[in-house]
Amino acid sequence: MAFGWIDEQARARRRAGLVRTLRPRPADTPLLDLASNDYLGLTRHPEVVEGATEAARTWGGGSTGSRLVTGTTALHTELERALAAFCGFEAALVFSSGYAANLAAVTALGPHGSLIVSDAGNHASLIDGCRLARGETQVVGHADPEAVRKALAAHAGAAIVVSDTVFSVDGDRAPLTALAEACREHGAGLVVDDAHGLGVLGDGGRGAPYAAGLAGAEDVVVTATLSKSLGSQGGVVLGPARVIDHLVNAARTFIFDTGLAPAAAGAALAALRLLERAPERAARAREVAAELYARLTAAGLDAVRPDAAVVSVRAPSPERAVRWAADCRTAGLAVGCFRPPSVPDGISRLRLTARADLSGAEIERAVRVIGETRP
Repeated sequence: MAFGWIDEQARARRRAGLVRTLRPRPADTPLLDLASNDYLGLTRHPEVVEGATEAARTWGGGSTGSRLVTGTTALHTELERALAAFCGFEAALVFSSGYAANLAAVTALGPHGSLIVSDAGNHASLIDGCRLARGETQVVGHADPEAVRKALAAHAGAAIVVSDTVFSVDGDRAPLTALAEACREHGAGLVVDDAHGLGVLGDGGRGAPYAAGLAGAEDVVVTATLSKSLGSQGGVVLGPARVIDHLVNAARTFIFDTGLAPAAAGAALAALRLLERAPERAARAREVAAELYARLTAAGLDAVRPDAAVVSVRAPSPERAVRWAADCRTAGLAVGCFRPPSVPDGISRLRLTARADLSGAEIERAVRVIGETRP
């Protein structure tokens, strides 16, 4: 029977407690949201909504084609210039998603004969980029600059080092300065995904590379998503102009994909302008994360100290993690639930995302619910 093997895989997932299901959410919900990646609380901000609305009125519902045909509008160009200026890079290129941006950067900058050194904790989009690239990939230990240095020393040709800046599972930061030093010792490029750093880290939310003094460097390329701190959708690659020009000509997820919808571009641009006027939102997101961590650990929970806005709380098993998250939801709190294979260390956990617009009372409520429902 066609696809008969799917049934056995479904049974295996059920036995392991790893079944995933879609849960459509209503427009309005009484749940306290610590599950989304809306770090700055901008998704429903009136200025961001108006930015999307005005863009749709002006340009229509879709971009009508790939970026190289009809899918580039003046709005896309304005967004790219604004992102590059804000993050401190020479140029930027906007994609339909952060996933597409990562695939583009890794595949286009890791050609045949090159070496791609990838952190073991990298996001799936970076991993898939490594799998699709024609270069040789070597996976090294998590946040280990010495392992990176050894891998580069054993390769004589072109190379890039690929890493998240803030890892999505535990929210820990990559040692960017040390990674850049290792790259420069061997003439390698550094490609980092700042999905969880943009809007949270750096001066006014300019990102982890900016905070590490790497913004604008000729040997550094940064990817990011517009769907987290900027409350919209889409992705971006930032870097030297010659690298961006190369992506326009070589990145398949740019050349063959339909351009980002104007409404998403308008929303992202509005969110960026708002962040420029209210840089304290970035600091507030970090403060909320720190307070969540302090209260959770004081309550005896096994939480991981956050370096940005992600706070994880470890669970004893996948099944108990699922039950814990469900019990939180029943009690009015939405939290993320990360289980294998999404977690590289095999440890299941609740994943909480701090938001700049959370009040002290909401933080207290969240910690109380998590503590009362612990397995």
